[in-house]
Amino acid sequence: MAVLRIVANLAATDPQAARAFYEGVLGLNVVMDHGWILTFAAPDATAPPQLSVARDGGSGTPVPDLSIEVSDVDTVHDAVRRAGFEITYPLTDEPWGVRRFFVRDPLGRLVNILAHRR
Repeated sequence: MAVLRIVANLAATDPQAARAFYEGVLGLNVVMDHGWILTFAAPDATAPPQLSVARDGGSGTPVPDLSIEVSDVDTVHDAVRRAGFEITYPLTDEPWGVRRFFVRDPLGRLVNILAHRR
């Protein structure tokens, strides 16, 4: 037996509202749309499934609902600002080697957008 995929499932009264953020800002593709459920995926995802369990979000932040690693966090931060989404934790270089910020998606979820510093 092998775990092949982990999918975060976010409850929403209007799943289509998530498109502006996950498809529009982050560039994810809609890989399934049944009206009542949308599934987004990265075009070239090769990362293994992961699941984090935490008591806090680090640096005094709350635990985010999702963490999304991107190749260029500064570009995504600019796109989020231009799109008018609420940034709840500023773009920060963390002592554990990531650069990140928190944003509220259209569903009210707290999303940690990050990139590993090289």
